[in-house]
Amino acid sequence: MILCDDRPHEECGVFGIWGSEEVDAAHAVYYGLTALQHRGQESAGIVVCDTLGPIGNICAHKGMGLVSEVFHPEVLDKLKGNIGIGHVRYSTAGASCIENAQPFSLNYAKGTLALAHNGNVINAKDMKEELTKEGAVFAGTSDSEVIAYSIARERMNTASIEEATINVARKLKGGYALLIMSPQKLIGVRDPLGLKPLCLGKAGDSYILASESSAITAVDGVLIRDIAPGEIVVITKDGIQSETKLVSEKKAHCIFEYIYFARLDSHMDDISVYDARIRGGMALAKRYPVDADVVTGVPESGLTAAVGYSKHSGIPFIPAFNKNSYVGRTFIKPTQSERASAVHMKLSVIESVVKNKRIVLIDDSIVRGTTIAGLIDMMRKAGALEVHVRISSPPFLYPCFYGTDVPDNSQLIATEHSTEQIRMQIGADSLEYMNIEDFEQMTGDLEICKACFDGKYPVK
Repeated sequence: MILCDDRPHEECGVFGIWGSEEVDAAHAVYYGLTALQHRGQESAGIVVCDTLGPIGNICAHKGMGLVSEVFHPEVLDKLKGNIGIGHVRYSTAGASCIENAQPFSLNYAKGTLALAHNGNVINAKDMKEELTKEGAVFAGTSDSEVIAYSIARERMNTASIEEATINVARKLKGGYALLIMSPQKLIGVRDPLGLKPLCLGKAGDSYILASESSAITAVDGVLIRDIAPGEIVVITKDGIQSETKLVSEKKAHCIFEYIYFARLDSHMDDISVYDARIRGGMALAKRYPVDADVVTGVPESGLTAAVGYSKHSGIPFIPAFNKNSYVGRTFIKPTQSERASAVHMKLSVIESVVKNKRIVLIDDSIVRGTTIAGLIDMMRKAGALEVHVRISSPPFLYPCFYGTDVPDNSQLIATEHSTEQIRMQIGADSLEYMNIEDFEQMTGDLEICKACFDGKYPVK
Protein backbone atom coordinates (compact mmCIF):
# COMPACT_ATOMS: atom_id res chain seq x y z
CA MET A 1 0.00 0.00 0.00
CA ILE A 2 1.15 3.52 -0.76
CA LEU A 3 0.37 6.45 1.42
CA CYS A 4 -1.22 9.38 -0.33
CA ASP A 5 1.62 11.74 0.62
CA ASP A 6 4.57 11.31 -1.70
CA ARG A 7 7.54 11.52 0.65
CA PRO A 8 9.85 9.25 2.63
CA HIS A 9 8.78 7.86 5.98
CA GLU A 10 10.71 7.13 9.14
CA GLU A 11 10.55 3.59 10.48
CA CYS A 12 9.64 4.25 14.10
CA GLY A 13 10.15 5.95 17.43
CA VAL A 14 11.13 4.59 20.85
CA PHE A 15 10.55 5.83 24.40
CA GLY A 16 11.60 4.33 27.71
CA ILE A 17 11.47 5.38 31.36
CA TRP A 18 13.04 4.19 34.59
CA GLY A 19 11.19 5.56 37.60
CA SER A 20 10.96 5.24 41.34
CA GLU A 21 8.46 2.76 42.71
CA GLU A 22 5.71 5.41 42.72
CA VAL A 23 6.03 6.17 38.99
CA ASP A 24 3.28 5.06 36.61
CA ALA A 25 5.48 4.05 33.68
CA ALA A 26 2.65 3.11 31.30
CA HIS A 27 1.05 6.57 31.30
CA ALA A 28 4.44 8.27 30.90
CA VAL A 29 5.31 6.04 27.94
CA TYR A 30 1.86 6.72 26.45
CA TYR A 31 2.47 10.48 26.45
CA GLY A 32 6.00 10.01 25.14
CA LEU A 33 4.78 7.84 22.25
CA THR A 34 2.06 10.36 21.44
CA ALA A 35 4.80 12.98 21.02
CA LEU A 36 6.59 10.59 18.66
CA GLN A 37 3.49 9.65 16.65
CA HIS A 38 4.88 11.39 13.55
CA ARG A 39 7.60 8.73 13.37
CA GLY A 40 5.18 5.83 12.87
CA GLN A 41 1.43 5.35 12.60
CA GLU A 42 1.01 1.66 11.80
CA SER A 43 1.30 0.14 15.25
CA ALA A 44 2.07 1.01 18.86
CA GLY A 45 3.05 -0.92 21.95
CA ILE A 46 4.05 -0.59 25.60
CA VAL A 47 5.78 -3.06 27.92
CA VAL A 48 6.21 -2.32 31.64
CA CYS A 49 7.71 -4.02 34.67
CA ASP A 50 7.43 -3.53 38.42
CA THR A 51 10.94 -3.70 39.89
CA LEU A 52 9.47 -4.61 43.29
CA GLY A 53 7.14 -7.25 41.91
CA PRO A 54 7.69 -10.98 41.28
CA ILE A 55 10.88 -11.80 39.38
CA GLY A 56 10.28 -11.77 35.63
CA ASN A 57 6.99 -9.88 35.77
CA ILE A 58 6.19 -8.07 32.54
CA CYS A 59 2.92 -6.52 31.34
CA ALA A 60 2.51 -5.77 27.65
CA HIS A 61 -0.04 -4.41 25.22
CA LYS A 62 0.30 -3.55 21.54
CA GLY A 63 -1.90 -3.20 18.50
CA MET A 64 -2.33 -1.80 15.01
CA GLY A 65 -3.12 1.89 14.69
CA LEU A 66 -2.32 5.20 16.37
CA VAL A 67 -1.30 5.42 20.02
CA SER A 68 -4.73 6.83 20.92
CA GLU A 69 -6.43 3.96 19.10
CA VAL A 70 -4.36 1.18 20.68
CA PHE A 71 -4.42 2.49 24.26
CA HIS A 72 -7.48 3.41 26.29
CA PRO A 73 -7.58 4.31 30.00
CA GLU A 74 -8.67 0.84 31.05
CA VAL A 75 -5.77 -0.69 29.09
CA LEU A 76 -3.18 1.66 30.60
CA ASP A 77 -4.53 1.06 34.12
CA LYS A 78 -3.75 -2.64 33.75
CA LEU A 79 -0.11 -1.98 32.83
CA LYS A 80 1.41 -1.77 36.30
CA GLY A 81 5.09 -0.98 36.62
CA ASN A 82 7.71 1.69 37.28
CA ILE A 83 9.93 0.98 34.27
CA GLY A 84 8.69 0.66 30.70
CA ILE A 85 9.47 0.97 27.02
CA GLY A 86 7.24 1.82 24.09
CA HIS A 87 7.30 1.92 20.33
CA VAL A 88 5.50 3.45 17.35
CA ARG A 89 6.12 1.80 14.01
CA TYR A 90 6.20 2.52 10.32
CA SER A 91 7.35 -0.64 8.57
CA THR A 92 10.39 -0.76 6.31
CA ALA A 93 11.81 -4.18 7.19
CA GLY A 94 8.96 -6.60 7.71
CA ALA A 95 5.28 -6.48 6.83
CA SER A 96 2.68 -4.25 8.44
CA CYS A 97 1.01 -6.72 10.80
CA ILE A 98 0.45 -7.28 14.50
CA GLU A 99 3.22 -9.93 14.61
CA ASN A 100 5.75 -7.20 13.81
CA ALA A 101 4.36 -4.65 16.27
CA GLN A 102 6.79 -3.74 19.03
CA PRO A 103 8.12 -3.89 21.70
CA PHE A 104 9.00 -7.57 21.53
CA SER A 105 8.89 -9.34 24.90
CA LEU A 106 10.45 -12.74 25.57
CA ASN A 107 10.44 -15.32 28.34
CA TYR A 108 13.60 -17.42 28.26
CA ALA A 109 15.73 -19.53 30.57
CA LYS A 110 17.44 -16.55 32.25
CA GLY A 111 14.24 -14.55 32.74
CA THR A 112 12.45 -11.96 30.64
CA LEU A 113 13.39 -9.10 28.34
CA ALA A 114 11.64 -6.63 26.07
CA LEU A 115 13.09 -4.75 23.12
CA ALA A 116 12.09 -1.73 21.00
CA HIS A 117 14.06 -0.82 17.90
CA ASN A 118 14.26 2.12 15.52
CA GLY A 119 16.23 1.54 12.34
CA ASN A 120 17.18 -1.25 9.99
CA VAL A 121 19.84 -3.94 10.41
CA ILE A 122 21.11 -4.97 7.00
CA ASN A 123 22.63 -8.29 8.10
CA ALA A 124 19.50 -9.43 9.97
CA LYS A 125 18.78 -12.11 7.34
CA ASP A 126 22.07 -13.89 8.06
CA MET A 127 21.51 -13.62 11.80
CA LYS A 128 17.99 -15.02 11.45
CA GLU A 129 19.18 -18.00 9.41
CA GLU A 130 21.72 -18.82 12.12
CA LEU A 131 19.08 -18.65 14.84
CA THR A 132 16.59 -20.71 12.81
CA LYS A 133 19.15 -23.49 12.37
CA GLU A 134 19.44 -23.62 16.15
CA GLY A 135 15.69 -24.07 16.52
CA ALA A 136 14.40 -20.51 16.98
CA VAL A 137 10.84 -19.90 15.78
CA PHE A 138 9.89 -16.37 14.73
CA ALA A 139 6.37 -14.99 14.92
CA GLY A 140 7.01 -12.07 12.56
CA THR A 141 9.36 -10.95 9.81
CA SER A 142 11.10 -7.88 11.26
CA ASP A 143 14.79 -7.48 12.04
CA SER A 144 13.84 -6.24 15.52
CA GLU A 145 12.63 -9.70 16.55
CA VAL A 146 15.93 -11.13 15.36
CA ILE A 147 17.83 -8.73 17.62
CA ALA A 148 15.67 -9.63 20.61
CA TYR A 149 16.22 -13.36 20.12
CA SER A 150 19.95 -12.80 19.59
CA ILE A 151 20.28 -10.97 22.90
CA ALA A 152 18.31 -13.68 24.73
CA ARG A 153 20.53 -16.38 23.26
CA GLU A 154 23.70 -14.46 24.10
CA ARG A 155 22.49 -13.90 27.66
CA MET A 156 22.69 -17.67 28.22
CA ASN A 157 26.50 -17.42 28.02
CA THR A 158 27.14 -14.05 29.70
CA ALA A 159 27.03 -12.66 33.23
CA SER A 160 24.58 -9.82 32.52
CA ILE A 161 22.04 -8.50 30.06
CA GLU A 162 24.28 -5.53 29.23
CA GLU A 163 27.17 -7.83 28.36
CA ALA A 164 24.86 -9.83 26.10
CA THR A 165 23.65 -6.60 24.48
CA ILE A 166 27.20 -5.44 23.79
CA ASN A 167 28.14 -8.77 22.20
CA VAL A 168 25.10 -8.72 19.90
CA ALA A 169 25.50 -5.04 19.03
CA ARG A 170 29.03 -5.78 17.81
CA LYS A 171 27.49 -8.01 15.13
CA LEU A 172 24.81 -5.56 13.96
CA LYS A 173 25.35 -3.66 10.71
CA GLY A 174 23.17 -0.71 9.81
CA GLY A 175 21.29 1.96 11.71
CA TYR A 176 19.66 1.31 15.06
CA ALA A 177 18.56 2.79 18.34
CA LEU A 178 17.63 0.07 20.82
CA LEU A 179 15.80 0.08 24.12
CA ILE A 180 16.13 -3.15 26.11
CA MET A 181 14.24 -3.71 29.38
CA SER A 182 14.91 -6.45 31.88
CA PRO A 183 13.07 -6.71 35.21
CA GLN A 184 15.68 -4.48 36.89
CA LYS A 185 17.36 -2.53 34.08
CA LEU A 186 16.68 -0.15 31.21
CA ILE A 187 19.34 -0.18 28.49
CA GLY A 188 19.75 2.19 25.53
CA VAL A 189 22.02 1.53 22.55
CA ARG A 190 22.84 3.84 19.64
CA ASP A 191 24.59 2.54 16.53
CA PRO A 192 28.29 3.47 16.16
CA LEU A 193 27.62 5.78 13.20
CA GLY A 194 24.83 7.69 14.92
CA LEU A 195 22.48 7.00 12.01
CA LYS A 196 19.50 6.80 14.35
CA PRO A 197 18.87 9.32 17.13
CA LEU A 198 18.59 8.57 20.84
CA CYS A 199 18.68 10.97 23.76
CA LEU A 200 18.65 10.94 27.56
CA GLY A 201 16.45 13.03 29.80
CA LYS A 202 15.13 13.31 33.33
CA ALA A 203 11.70 14.03 34.83
CA GLY A 204 11.82 14.30 38.61
CA ASP A 205 13.61 11.18 39.82
CA SER A 206 12.90 9.30 36.58
CA TYR A 207 15.35 8.80 33.71
CA ILE A 208 14.08 8.77 30.13
CA LEU A 209 15.45 7.47 26.82
CA ALA A 210 13.72 8.65 23.63
CA SER A 211 14.15 9.07 19.91
CA GLU A 212 13.63 12.84 20.22
CA SER A 213 13.98 15.46 22.92
CA SER A 214 10.41 16.64 22.24
CA ALA A 215 9.14 13.37 23.74
CA ILE A 216 11.06 14.10 26.93
CA THR A 217 9.55 17.58 27.26
CA ALA A 218 6.10 16.05 26.58
CA VAL A 219 6.30 14.34 29.99
CA ASP A 220 7.63 17.48 31.74
CA GLY A 221 11.18 16.24 31.52
CA VAL A 222 14.41 18.00 30.60
CA LEU A 223 16.98 16.91 28.05
CA ILE A 224 20.28 15.88 29.61
CA ARG A 225 22.18 14.99 26.44
CA ASP A 226 22.21 12.87 23.30
CA ILE A 227 23.41 9.31 23.61
CA ALA A 228 26.72 9.32 21.76
CA PRO A 229 27.06 7.16 18.63
CA GLY A 230 28.20 3.74 19.76
CA GLU A 231 27.32 4.40 23.40
CA ILE A 232 25.39 1.97 25.61
CA VAL A 233 23.73 3.34 28.74
CA VAL A 234 22.44 1.15 31.55
CA ILE A 235 19.92 2.60 34.01
CA THR A 236 19.32 0.83 37.33
CA LYS A 237 18.38 1.76 40.89
CA ASP A 238 22.04 2.72 41.35
CA GLY A 239 21.94 5.34 38.56
CA ILE A 240 23.38 5.48 35.03
CA GLN A 241 26.41 3.67 33.67
CA SER A 242 27.90 4.38 30.25
CA GLU A 243 29.69 1.83 28.09
CA THR A 244 31.72 2.99 25.05
CA LYS A 245 33.10 -0.28 23.63
CA LEU A 246 31.19 0.24 20.35
CA VAL A 247 32.31 3.85 19.77
CA SER A 248 34.12 4.46 16.46
CA GLU A 249 35.71 7.52 14.89
CA LYS A 250 33.42 7.42 11.85
CA LYS A 251 30.02 9.10 12.19
CA ALA A 252 27.07 9.37 9.79
CA HIS A 253 24.00 11.06 11.27
CA CYS A 254 20.92 10.82 9.03
CA ILE A 255 20.44 14.20 7.32
CA PHE A 256 16.72 13.56 6.83
CA GLU A 257 16.10 13.95 10.55
CA TYR A 258 16.90 17.62 10.02
CA ILE A 259 15.15 17.94 6.65
CA TYR A 260 11.88 16.22 7.52
CA PHE A 261 11.56 13.46 10.14
CA ALA A 262 12.14 15.12 13.50
CA ARG A 263 9.71 17.46 15.22
CA LEU A 264 10.47 21.16 14.96
CA ASP A 265 10.85 21.51 18.72
CA SER A 266 13.43 18.72 18.97
CA HIS A 267 17.17 19.09 19.41
CA MET A 268 19.41 16.40 17.94
CA ASP A 269 23.14 16.20 18.53
CA ASP A 270 23.14 19.78 19.84
CA ILE A 271 21.33 21.13 16.76
CA SER A 272 17.88 22.72 16.79
CA VAL A 273 15.76 21.04 14.12
CA TYR A 274 13.79 24.26 13.58
CA ASP A 275 16.92 26.34 13.11
CA ALA A 276 18.40 23.77 10.72
CA ARG A 277 15.33 23.94 8.48
CA ILE A 278 15.31 27.74 8.53
CA ARG A 279 18.95 27.72 7.44
CA GLY A 280 18.12 25.20 4.71
CA GLY A 281 15.46 27.51 3.30
CA MET A 282 17.85 30.44 3.43
CA ALA A 283 20.47 28.41 1.54
CA LEU A 284 17.89 27.65 -1.17
CA ALA A 285 17.03 31.33 -1.55
CA LYS A 286 20.68 32.32 -1.71
CA ARG A 287 21.56 29.76 -4.40
CA TYR A 288 18.28 29.82 -6.38
CA PRO A 289 16.60 33.25 -6.21
CA VAL A 290 13.49 34.05 -8.25
CA ASP A 291 11.27 37.09 -8.81
CA ALA A 292 7.98 36.30 -7.08
CA ASP A 293 5.22 37.78 -4.96
CA VAL A 294 4.64 35.06 -2.35
CA VAL A 295 6.65 32.28 -0.72
CA THR A 296 4.65 29.37 0.65
CA GLY A 297 5.27 25.79 1.76
CA VAL A 298 3.59 22.41 1.50
CA PRO A 299 2.10 21.60 4.94
CA GLU A 300 3.70 20.60 7.14
CA SER A 301 6.96 19.51 5.62
CA GLY A 302 7.82 22.60 3.59
CA LEU A 303 6.62 25.39 5.86
CA THR A 304 9.75 26.00 7.94
CA ALA A 305 12.10 25.97 4.96
CA ALA A 306 9.67 28.37 3.26
CA VAL A 307 10.02 30.77 6.19
CA GLY A 308 13.80 30.57 5.74
CA TYR A 309 13.49 31.23 2.01
CA SER A 310 11.30 34.25 2.75
CA LYS A 311 13.70 35.53 5.39
CA HIS A 312 16.65 35.57 2.98
CA SER A 313 14.81 36.66 -0.17
CA GLY A 314 12.57 39.32 1.37
CA ILE A 315 9.54 37.84 -0.41
CA PRO A 316 6.66 37.57 2.08
CA PHE A 317 5.76 34.15 3.44
CA ILE A 318 2.01 33.46 3.36
CA PRO A 319 0.38 30.07 4.00
CA ALA A 320 -1.46 29.12 0.79
CA PHE A 321 -3.00 25.77 1.73
CA ASN A 322 -5.75 24.76 4.09
CA LYS A 323 -5.05 21.32 5.57
CA ASN A 324 -7.92 18.99 6.39
CA SER A 325 -6.73 17.53 9.69
CA TYR A 326 -9.47 14.89 9.65
CA VAL A 327 -8.06 13.04 6.65
CA GLY A 328 -5.55 10.93 8.50
CA ARG A 329 -3.34 7.90 8.25
CA THR A 330 -6.20 5.55 7.25
CA PHE A 331 -6.75 7.42 4.00
CA ILE A 332 -4.67 5.01 1.93
CA LYS A 333 -5.26 4.68 -1.77
CA PRO A 334 -3.40 2.21 -3.99
CA THR A 335 -4.01 3.59 -7.47
CA GLN A 336 -2.58 6.66 -9.15
CA SER A 337 -6.00 8.27 -9.70
CA GLU A 338 -7.01 7.65 -6.10
CA ARG A 339 -3.75 9.13 -4.80
CA ALA A 340 -4.44 12.26 -6.84
CA SER A 341 -7.89 12.51 -5.28
CA ALA A 342 -6.34 12.06 -1.85
CA VAL A 343 -4.21 15.16 -2.36
CA HIS A 344 -7.34 17.23 -2.98
CA MET A 345 -9.02 15.69 0.07
CA LYS A 346 -6.10 16.58 2.32
CA LEU A 347 -5.14 20.04 1.05
CA SER A 348 -7.00 22.89 -0.60
CA VAL A 349 -5.63 26.16 -1.97
CA ILE A 350 -6.54 29.51 -0.44
CA GLU A 351 -7.46 31.33 -3.65
CA SER A 352 -6.95 34.89 -2.41
CA VAL A 353 -3.31 34.10 -1.55
CA VAL A 354 -2.31 32.81 -4.98
CA LYS A 355 -4.65 34.48 -7.49
CA ASN A 356 -2.72 36.68 -9.95
CA LYS A 357 0.49 36.01 -7.97
CA ARG A 358 3.89 34.55 -8.76
CA ILE A 359 4.42 31.80 -6.19
CA VAL A 360 7.53 30.14 -4.76
CA LEU A 361 6.43 26.71 -3.50
CA ILE A 362 8.76 24.95 -1.03
CA ASP A 363 8.71 21.25 -0.12
CA ASP A 364 11.18 18.91 1.54
CA SER A 365 11.49 16.31 -1.24
CA ILE A 366 10.18 14.84 -4.47
CA VAL A 367 9.97 11.03 -4.61
CA ARG A 368 7.54 10.10 -7.40
CA GLY A 369 6.38 13.61 -8.22
CA THR A 370 2.66 12.84 -7.92
CA THR A 371 1.86 15.06 -4.94
CA ILE A 372 3.72 18.17 -6.03
CA ALA A 373 2.19 17.95 -9.52
CA GLY A 374 -1.29 17.88 -8.02
CA LEU A 375 -0.58 20.89 -5.82
CA ILE A 376 0.79 22.94 -8.71
CA ASP A 377 -2.29 22.13 -10.75
CA MET A 378 -4.51 23.24 -7.88
CA MET A 379 -2.61 26.53 -7.58
CA ARG A 380 -2.93 27.26 -11.28
CA LYS A 381 -6.67 26.55 -11.18
CA ALA A 382 -6.86 29.01 -8.26
CA GLY A 383 -5.30 31.68 -10.46
CA ALA A 384 -1.55 31.54 -9.78
CA LEU A 385 0.40 33.23 -12.58
CA GLU A 386 3.63 31.32 -11.97
CA VAL A 387 4.68 28.47 -9.66
CA HIS A 388 8.40 28.13 -8.93
CA VAL A 389 9.29 25.00 -6.95
CA ARG A 390 12.22 24.82 -4.56
CA ILE A 391 13.06 21.58 -2.76
CA SER A 392 14.98 21.60 0.54
CA SER A 393 16.84 18.39 -0.29
CA PRO A 394 18.79 17.14 -3.34
CA PRO A 395 17.19 14.69 -5.80
CA PHE A 396 16.68 11.17 -4.44
CA LEU A 397 18.89 8.89 -6.54
CA TYR A 398 19.50 5.88 -4.29
CA PRO A 399 17.45 3.78 -1.83
CA CYS A 400 18.11 3.83 1.91
CA PHE A 401 19.00 0.60 3.72
CA TYR A 402 19.17 1.96 7.28
CA GLY A 403 15.53 2.45 8.23
CA THR A 404 14.27 5.33 6.09
CA ASP A 405 11.60 4.31 3.62
CA VAL A 406 13.18 5.68 0.46
CA PRO A 407 11.93 3.28 -2.24
CA ASP A 408 14.00 1.48 -4.83
CA ASN A 409 15.24 3.27 -7.92
CA SER A 410 12.27 2.28 -10.05
CA GLN A 411 10.05 4.56 -7.93
CA LEU A 412 12.46 7.51 -7.71
CA ILE A 413 11.58 10.02 -10.42
CA ALA A 414 15.04 11.63 -10.36
CA THR A 415 16.87 8.42 -11.27
CA GLU A 416 15.54 8.43 -14.83
CA HIS A 417 14.65 12.10 -15.39
CA SER A 418 16.65 15.31 -15.45
CA THR A 419 15.59 18.29 -13.38
CA GLU A 420 14.17 19.92 -16.51
CA GLN A 421 12.19 16.79 -17.36
CA ILE A 422 10.79 16.66 -13.84
CA ARG A 423 9.91 20.36 -14.03
CA MET A 424 7.90 19.73 -17.17
CA GLN A 425 6.30 16.62 -15.72
CA ILE A 426 5.08 18.38 -12.55
CA GLY A 427 4.08 21.54 -14.42
CA ALA A 428 6.32 24.06 -12.60
CA ASP A 429 7.71 27.26 -14.14
CA SER A 430 11.06 26.46 -12.55
CA LEU A 431 12.46 23.73 -10.32
CA GLU A 432 15.60 23.70 -8.19
CA TYR A 433 16.85 21.30 -5.52
CA MET A 434 19.10 21.99 -2.57
CA ASN A 435 22.76 21.51 -3.34
CA ILE A 436 24.52 18.81 -1.30
CA GLU A 437 27.23 21.32 -0.38
CA ASP A 438 24.60 23.46 1.35
CA PHE A 439 23.94 20.80 3.99
CA GLU A 440 26.84 22.33 5.87
CA GLN A 441 24.76 25.48 6.31
CA MET A 442 22.04 23.37 7.94
CA THR A 443 24.07 21.17 10.29
CA GLY A 444 27.52 22.77 10.48
CA ASP A 445 30.36 20.29 10.85
CA LEU A 446 28.13 17.39 11.92
CA GLU A 447 29.16 14.24 10.05
CA ILE A 448 26.07 13.16 8.11
CA CYS A 449 24.80 10.28 5.99
CA LYS A 450 23.54 11.49 2.61
CA ALA A 451 23.71 8.18 0.76
CA CYS A 452 20.21 8.50 -0.71
CA PHE A 453 21.52 11.54 -2.60
CA ASP A 454 25.12 10.62 -3.46
CA GLY A 455 25.24 6.79 -3.18
CA LYS A 456 28.09 6.85 -0.65
CA TYR A 457 26.87 4.36 1.94
CA PRO A 458 28.64 4.43 5.33
CA VAL A 459 27.94 0.68 5.76
CA LYS A 460 28.24 -1.45 2.66
